[in-house]
Amino acid sequence: MNAAHLSTAPCPWHAAMALTWREIVRFFRQRSRIVASIGTPLLFWVLFGAGLAGSFRIGEGKGAQNFLTFFFPGSLLLIVLFTAIFSSISIIEDRREGFLQGVLVAPIPRWSMILGKVLGGTLVALVQGLIFLAFGLTLPLSWSLLGAAELVLLLFVAALALTSLGTFFAWRTDSTQGFHAIMNLVLMPLWLLSGGFFPAPALTGNAGWGQWLLGVAMRINPLSYAVAGVRRLLAPAAEYPGAWVPGLGLSWLVTLGFAVGAFLLAVWVSRQRTAGDLQ
Repeated sequence: MNAAHLSTAPCPWHAAMALTWREIVRFFRQRSRIVASIGTPLLFWVLFGAGLAGSFRIGEGKGAQNFLTFFFPGSLLLIVLFTAIFSSISIIEDRREGFLQGVLVAPIPRWSMILGKVLGGTLVALVQGLIFLAFGLTLPLSWSLLGAAELVLLLFVAALALTSLGTFFAWRTDSTQGFHAIMNLVLMPLWLLSGGFFPAPALTGNAGWGQWLLGVAMRINPLSYAVAGVRRLLAPAAEYPGAWVPGLGLSWLVTLGFAVGAFLLAVWVSRQRTAGDLQ
């Protein structure tokens, strides 16, 4: 490679930022995606929260939570999950329109392209989550400036992990119908088993085999730790008797590992198919 070629080769970081900006502009031009990604979790939170508020209560005293408060972190991560899914579908649309093939033949590394797509979806998911977070002001939750900053950072890492995972599945899928099937089979159960909708059981000696199976599945689910981290940051003093809620340090560690692993997986799968394979 000569000096003239090096001087004209695009910077990988500039290419990534251009793709990121494209994803952001593309999202906000599609109002239906904005309504769907916020409206569905908001509807779930209001309906389930109001419907089960009288029959669900966890903890005692000032740390007690009704279902509306307990379900809030799960609804917040559900918005991030929905937005990540919608952002990942754009890969299938780009492939159909020929844009993805054009990016693949450009003289930029694959990690740059994946970073741009994933970072764009991550920032959109973060904005959506912050909009929904404003509804938390109506709940008896603990707020501090440092805790709020840590919460935003944790949401960013979780959004990065989910968008990378969605990118991995979208890259291997040739149709939106197939991607929706994968979403129903993998991504939605990932959220349902995260402790966002119902608490993970504490595995004691008198627990049945079904409870043990459910508890183990929720403990090996990396999204459980993101939900638990959000829960710990929103209500640091809350206690969860009879339920498993990991500590904040472990939640950070697993969520960061989830994000790094999912992003590397997305980069790896992008190198398995060439522009000609995507025709």
